[in-house]
Amino acid sequence: MKDFSQPLIENKEKIIERWVKKVCEDSRIESTYGLSRPAIIDHLEHVLAALAIILAQDKKDNFETIVEASLNHGILRAEQGFDASEIAREYHLFRQIIFSTIEDCLLQATAIEIMEAIRSIDSVVDEAIARCFQSYTQQRIEELENLQNQLALHNQELTRFARTSQDNLSYLAHEIKTPLTSIIGYSDLFLRIQKQKSEIKSTYGNLEHIEQVLTSGRKLLRLINNALEISRLETGETKLKLEPINPREVIEEVTHMLKPSLGNKNINIKANLHKSPQVVVTDSLKLQQIITNLLSNAVRYTESGEIEIACETIDENRWKIVVSDTGIGISEEELLNIFNPYYRVAPNITSCVIDGTGLGLAIVSQLITIIKGEIIVESELGNGSTFTVILPLQIQNK
Repeated sequence: MKDFSQPLIENKEKIIERWVKKVCEDSRIESTYGLSRPAIIDHLEHVLAALAIILAQDKKDNFETIVEASLNHGILRAEQGFDASEIAREYHLFRQIIFSTIEDCLLQATAIEIMEAIRSIDSVVDEAIARCFQSYTQQRIEELENLQNQLALHNQELTRFARTSQDNLSYLAHEIKTPLTSIIGYSDLFLRIQKQKSEIKSTYGNLEHIEQVLTSGRKLLRLINNALEISRLETGETKLKLEPINPREVIEEVTHMLKPSLGNKNINIKANLHKSPQVVVTDSLKLQQIITNLLSNAVRYTESGEIEIACETIDENRWKIVVSDTGIGISEEELLNIFNPYYRVAPNITSCVIDGTGLGLAIVSQLITIIKGEIIVESELGNGSTFTVILPLQIQNK
């Protein structure tokens, strides 16, 4: 029996490099953007090793070496935000590269040897896919359950908020209606499919239903969290938790976290932090909220170009954060209202679709006041915006 394992062993690094390149270049696998090379490769070496062993020993059921690795891979891909279709696509590319690597060897084999090799390769890759989707689905279901629990916990506080904010109740109800309808519809569909327990039905289709539920649920939860945050800030139900922090680390963490939200937008996020103060005494969580909302707002109103966040010391008492973008800009009239709750800048270009609640900048404004700072906005319609936040190097806790 011809040994097909040797080409795989000899070309292991080449296979991995080719696969990483193809995955990163594939337009149908967007979730790899911003991921490190080890994060993309993950369990690939384990699958290759198992495949080489099986091809060498001609054992079709020796999958122990990849079961745990593939299960962990599914959990990792869920945490990284991959869609089910992206996972299926990366395995499809992997299978293609395997066959192209041993192509010369296959051409020298008999028909029976070729069929046996194909069956062995397919069985290993299929087992990896099955285990990966098993843990991926479970992780998504657990995330859905956690989301449901968070929504339930927020229900009572949301009711109180709605009663004390009648002016915004109709708007809030309108914003909640669409994602909530989607959650109910897809949850009902998913539950009915689960009850059927038919082995013929498509697992991939079920995953798509879960993705729809999670997407709508996250949008709803984000809206509720923002609304509740505004309520707490307006009623003074928030206290400072001061501690020495490195602002550069906070900015880098937020920047890295937001990169996957760029989607198909051609935007480069640039951080200019070499003049950043080493230590400031402030409320770390509130500072993180300010930076997150400012950067998210810049991404929302920018279709292409650059978003830059800079940080530097002004003098012995103050420092500043500057977030600038090349987005649609803000007119002089609208600048007067951008910090009002539920106010959204209306884009004058049809290509820019704004998906927001109008609460981000209102939260930023109140948080900056709480941590003793000020915010300055400079913008020109069509030429982007610049938000400058000036803060004390050390907040005195009274």
